[in-house]
Amino acid sequence: MQKLVNDFIQKYNLQTDEHTRYIDLVSEVGELGKELIKSTDYGKKAYAQTDDANGELGDCLFSLLALCCSMGIDAEEALEMALGKYERRFAENGNVGS
Repeated sequence: MQKLVNDFIQKYNLQTDEHTRYIDLVSEVGELGKELIKSTDYGKKAYAQTDDANGELGDCLFSLLALCCSMGIDAEEALEMALGKYERRFAENGNVGS
């Protein structure tokens, strides 16, 4: 997925610095939160999948992977490191929290 995002960024000349990418990611996560609040009527009803939520989550994924590209981080490697850390914590403490 990271290669798809990087190719898109290159194709449309959307390169920018990691600070801007981070701000964009935070903004997109906020938009996803807004969609979740809207779709559950502020938690009064169960979440039901919507096209808007799918789109917002896609925007979050794009922004996160674009941030990885700007920072020179391999997203898959970073995820593998995190999963390894969580596995160690679970083995030691019975949960993944720090």
